[in-house]
Amino acid sequence: MRKLRALSIAGLAVLISAGAAVMPAQSHHSFAMFDDSKVYVFTGVVVRINPDANHLQIYFAPLNEERKTVLRDSAGKPIVWAVEMAGSAEVAREGVTVNTFKPGTIMSVGLHPLRSSQPAGDRQGGLFRCPENTPPAPGAHCDSVEGHVLHGEGALPEPTEPAPAQGG
Repeated sequence: MRKLRALSIAGLAVLISAGAAVMPAQSHHSFAMFDDSKVYVFTGVVVRINPDANHLQIYFAPLNEERKTVLRDSAGKPIVWAVEMAGSAEVAREGVTVNTFKPGTIMSVGLHPLRSSQPAGDRQGGLFRCPENTPPAPGAHCDSVEGHVLHGEGALPEPTEPAPAQGG
């Protein structure tokens, strides 16, 4: 009985150790879902922000080329894209928080789109925030607006093609 109990405890310890080694690998996904051969650059209006611990996401409605209104689908509803970034704690060090990217904030971002053609992607380069209620000139982005704020490092990437209104 004592020997069986010792084996059970040892077996349980091995299972816990193996589980602990596997859990971090499962908690983070691969970026293979994104098409790194494509780069889109958007200027849009923040709809909401999801401050998830693993990957903060900003949902935004792209502005038209004139920078006067958001793009809409055939039913008249705003088209919404999502940009995925690092975890909330990491991007907070860059100044990306629910307070700095409130709904209505105008921002510009480059991203690699999802391979699935859903309207989302992972951030590429810096994230630029326009001054409050100050959109860029037609066809331009927030990095061209006096008083813009850069979050993260780098410039907006060069797009490989124009950003589609909906999925890539």
